[in-house]
Amino acid sequence: MSDSVVIIGAGHAAGQAVASLRQEGFEGTIVVVGEESVVPYQRPPLSKKFLAGEIGLDRVLFKPVDFYAKAEAEMILDTKVEKIDTAAKKVILEEGRELAYGKLILTTGGRVRKLNCPGADLPGVNYLRSIADVEAIQAHFKPGAKLVIVGGGYIGLEVAAVAVKRDIDVTVLEMAPTVLGRVTCKEVATFFERVHGEEGVKILTNTALESIEGDSHVTGVKTGDGDIIPADFVIAGIGILPNMELAQDAGIDCGNGIVVDDLCRTSVPDVYAAGDCTFHPNPIYKTSLRLESVHNALEQAKTAAAHICGKDKPYGQVPWFWSDQYDLKLQIAGLSQGFDEVVIRGDITGRSFAAFYLKEGQMIAVDAVNRAPEFMMSKMLLQKGTNVPAERLADESIEMKDIAK
Repeated sequence: MSDSVVIIGAGHAAGQAVASLRQEGFEGTIVVVGEESVVPYQRPPLSKKFLAGEIGLDRVLFKPVDFYAKAEAEMILDTKVEKIDTAAKKVILEEGRELAYGKLILTTGGRVRKLNCPGADLPGVNYLRSIADVEAIQAHFKPGAKLVIVGGGYIGLEVAAVAVKRDIDVTVLEMAPTVLGRVTCKEVATFFERVHGEEGVKILTNTALESIEGDSHVTGVKTGDGDIIPADFVIAGIGILPNMELAQDAGIDCGNGIVVDDLCRTSVPDVYAAGDCTFHPNPIYKTSLRLESVHNALEQAKTAAAHICGKDKPYGQVPWFWSDQYDLKLQIAGLSQGFDEVVIRGDITGRSFAAFYLKEGQMIAVDAVNRAPEFMMSKMLLQKGTNVPAERLADESIEMKDIAK
């Protein structure tokens, strides 16, 4: 077993890796290097309760600050890694310090995709990925302020839900025909468009961004049709890019992320990767994926830590996600890409239903809105590969616990 582990990146996966290494019996030194000045924290609340001011930093931290001291993990924060030397098995930090490693875990996560249009660098253009980003956005949260959100994905809609409740005038721009177009069916997308409209959010689909208007600060957003929408600030949520440049420069195989196997090993011996930065195999869907998912980050970190400690615990689970908007809890199990049939269970004109995605008669995913039983049972069925006929999925007289009987 290695006597030293260096972890690059200080997000969910890093925090879990520290915890799991100690739980698995690792007794050597652990060093975590992160670019932010904060110990690992949870990102999902940033666009929800933390943005809304309903919870503070202490509720967002992955583990209490003193956890890392108790785990005897050295935390080197507010520091960038310049280079990984896999031949010499060392990490070079920006100030020149070198860290030798026996095993290396890359938990470098992802970064926001930036706008590429005139005015994109104007003050008042914001992104949401870090605590600092949220603090910058909160400074604009004033009743009556005009906000334009670029991108109708989960982040954009979650921010819209928080902002409109703060009496902010919210407009969402989406290039696609519907919001959530890459991840949901038309029925679910239409449902969310309706709910946001009822709450006072203006959603413009099939609408491209031409430019951000203003001189010293944002004053508006110009659409592809030439319309100018007044804006006091802009928030862009147009996707995440994997942070894989360090790995690439070190000669580690990368594709749509850092390529790993089911034990989270990269192409270079003694180097592992976990979390949003990885491109990994999924045995359930029989393909390789890159997932922006807390569950994926935590489970991959557990797998990497276990292997470092001499135990094989292959990662191969059903992807799952969630989104909170207003009184809605959307829970997603599985991946819906490639579906050819959608089965709705419940009343989609209300605020509680489940949409099951089928491909050639086999369920591949579910979107459950305020339907925890449907989500939990579907996740179990997907893991086992159990098939349920469409008519049973739609029949609410059959309880979900009995759906596969």
